[in-house]
Amino acid sequence: MMRREGLTLGVLTAISCVLLSSMGYAADPGTLTTSEDPARVLVYKQLQNKYVVESMDVVIKYSLYNVGSVTATNVQLKDPSFGPDFTVVGGTTEVTFPRIPPASNVTHTLVVRPTKFGYYNFTAAQVTYKSGDDAPEVFQGWSSEPGEGYIAAFREFDKRFSPHFLDWTAFAIMSVPPLVIPFMLWHSSKSRYEAVLLGKKSK
Repeated sequence: MMRREGLTLGVLTAISCVLLSSMGYAADPGTLTTSEDPARVLVYKQLQNKYVVESMDVVIKYSLYNVGSVTATNVQLKDPSFGPDFTVVGGTTEVTFPRIPPASNVTHTLVVRPTKFGYYNFTAAQVTYKSGDDAPEVFQGWSSEPGEGYIAAFREFDKRFSPHFLDWTAFAIMSVPPLVIPFMLWHSSKSRYEAVLLGKKSK
């Protein structure tokens, strides 16, 4: 699940502030033989759901930005944070992008389904890549962290947000007798009273 997009300056600025301080490298950029700045891949991990609910799909979007001046190659994204409490229903937790050119980005989408409710810490994904086609050095970094979030129990969520069609139907059925029976009694009494009046007038 990948698509290329143009870089947005505002998004890059925000991501740079969050990630540059935590970016780790397996090699010193000064050892590169090129005079250009090496490839620098920033990763933004974001939960797309407004509510995270037990047994319901959760969409996670990864945006990878190359803010360097060299093409990033063999870019590998791994997210081991989803353990046995989650079921992967779409996408993969590991994906490889052969190339990310300078000043461009790619995205990856993962869909998981939590099997338990409660608080859960959504941690960072890991990314490794090379700067250029022939560079032996491997760079390593981490994505932003969505942080701790609450996975609501399905019953709790359903109670608050479900349209409750069955409940309203049952309520409507239960409301009919208290309304219909008094009306029928009134109508029956009215008919008898009118019949008595007509009988008296005919005499």
